[in-house]
Amino acid sequence: MQILVEVPAHMPDAAQCSPQQFMQDAKLAMAVKLFEMKRLSSGMAASLIGMSRVQFLSELHRFNVPMIDLDQHELAQDLLFTVE
Repeated sequence: MQILVEVPAHMPDAAQCSPQQFMQDAKLAMAVKLFEMKRLSSGMAASLIGMSRVQFLSELHRFNVPMIDLDQHELAQDLLFTVE
């Protein structure tokens, strides 16, 4: 499957990057958002954009997206299991 997005020619310049870098950043942003929405796992998001899972996880900070997103209940359960 392929997704085509029309981008004005001046957009990479406005973002102060090359067209190739703009395209890579746009793909990364899409993968990060799908991961944040819990639509894709980190491994699936990484493979979507052709990078390793470790590389993908290391890029999340650029988007202020946590690697692990647990609510208070999930965190408490995880802590209980590690303490026992």
